[in-house]
Amino acid sequence: MSLPNLITPAALADRLNDPNVLIIDCRFDLMQPDWGYQQYQTSHIPGAFYLDLNRDLSGPVTPQSGRHPLPDVSTFTATLNRMGLTATKQVIVYDQGRLPFAARLWWLLRYLGHTRIDLLAGGWDAYVQGGYPVSQECPTPCAGTFIPTIHDQYIASREEVMAASNNPDVLLVDAREPRRYRGEWEPLDPVAGHIPGAVNLPWTELVPPQPYQERWQALNTPPRPVICYCGSGVTACVNLLTLEWAGYPPGRLYVGGWSEWCRHCQSLGSPPVSP
Repeated sequence: MSLPNLITPAALADRLNDPNVLIIDCRFDLMQPDWGYQQYQTSHIPGAFYLDLNRDLSGPVTPQSGRHPLPDVSTFTATLNRMGLTATKQVIVYDQGRLPFAARLWWLLRYLGHTRIDLLAGGWDAYVQGGYPVSQECPTPCAGTFIPTIHDQYIASREEVMAASNNPDVLLVDAREPRRYRGEWEPLDPVAGHIPGAVNLPWTELVPPQPYQERWQALNTPPRPVICYCGSGVTACVNLLTLEWAGYPPGRLYVGGWSEWCRHCQSLGSPPVSP
């Protein structure tokens, strides 16, 4: 599959000993937070480091934030540099195979100004099914020299989302599954529903080889600026990734997502949400 920022298991297997490659495992399960690291300890791609969604790819939750706020830049940069990251090193990231956690890391690295990033097509599952080498050995930390350059243009604030909800010239996209978007079921957050004005484009319907390009063209013709959100700024990164694969300019992420929006609206006493 020839797409920007996507590498096949076979191509990755050929680069396992390449000193200019940094491999990162970010397998995770929202319902079983320790599962990903346990899987990593059991078996992973040789040379891969592990980053945890809650501990590494997110910052501390506050009463005002969503469930996965951005990590502290200095702390996250220090973590990346302990893995040996440099400005010229190619980063290859993978999760189970459906992209959400790998896409979160892809988005974070771009936000910090590192653009040499590939996601593993099919993830861990495809790699193992291909019969490529695996390991239980954890790599030795080494000194990196990466210096971040923050790209705030990739973020939409809650105030900008509020303005977008009343602006037909901005496309506000909810990446959650339809039941959650419609407010029929909410397993994680205190309020069900969606942000007014948002349309639903579930991230699960965009993972290749599904027709992500046709879905985006049907939704965003003529093209408008796009803001994506989900529950907490994770799965919406799949939408942002496939938006670019479909040939559109980069969209923006509302990091707090529905979990921040409904907390804020609850504090106002009358949540402006759509059922």
